Amino acid sequence: MSTDARLAADTSMGAVTLNVADLDGMTAYYRDGVGLTVLEQTGPRVVLGRPGRAVVVLVHTPALRHASPHDAGLFHTAILFDSEAALAAAVYSVARLRPGSFTGSSDHLVSKAFYFDDPEGNGVELYWDRDRTQWSWVHGQVEMGTIFLDPNAYLREHLDERGLAGEALGDARVGHVHLSVGDIASARDFYATRLGFDVTLALGDQALFVSAGGYHHHMAMNVWRSRGAGRRQQTLGLGRVDIQVPSADDVGELTERLRYHRVAVRDDGRTVSFEDPWANAVRLSTEPSPDHPTETTA
Repeated sequence: MSTDARLAADTSMGAVTLNVADLDGMTAYYRDGVGLTVLEQTGPRVVLGRPGRAVVVLVHTPALRHASPHDAGLFHTAILFDSEAALAAAVYSVARLRPGSFTGSSDHLVSKAFYFDDPEGNGVELYWDRDRTQWSWVHGQVEMGTIFLDPNAYLREHLDERGLAGEALGDARVGHVHLSVGDIASARDFYATRLGFDVTLALGDQALFVSAGGYHHHMAMNVWRSRGAGRRQQTLGLGRVDIQVPSADDVGELTERLRYHRVAVRDDGRTVSFEDPWANAVRLSTEPSPDHPTETTA
């Protein structure tokens, strides 16, 4: 088999699962703040997204402890909106619901992004992408910057009457997932060499950005607060990252590749599950899994 095979160009991110202590409070944040719809609520699990697509899955696990900020795990879940009006509506809604949760905003050249912490301290990025024709690539790496973006000016320009009224606009999906890891060399070996993402930007031993199909990044890893972190214990916060590929053949090829690289996998014939070097759980499938429904339930 080819050991340098890449993930399919049409690879995308699925839902992010979070272990939470306060299910009602976290549901309210992602529903009333971010503007996601409750697609399913069954016992200890709430699935939120937009009709046809799960974005965040909340699992009530109050017995778990909070992770240390220096542990490996979730840096942020990045939710991508399809228009600047939709992004402005979500930013305005979150800021009204939890005014103290805003942590910053940036123009990244490829995108415009606003950052928050949810009620249990999980990082959340709300963002909109510029058209790919406006992205710049130099020597195989995408140019991304961190340019100040005035949130008030952004809202004045893009917030319309629907957003002011609290209406959830447009489409929303997980655009990328950013992880805290122990070291970048191991992250590159796992996510690029073994899993098959392409490296789109490397910031020395500080951060790594990877994608499929020429996107600026589907996943990122940094050591900004977690350098040297080892394997995670089960805690509140990140439960699992889901990745979606176009076909069952893609799942099969990845399963073979991971086994070749001696990565332990769980293969149920439709999905393959595994852990990265820091015990972050990842699952790859061809479509939303049964516990990530695609339609709103009655």
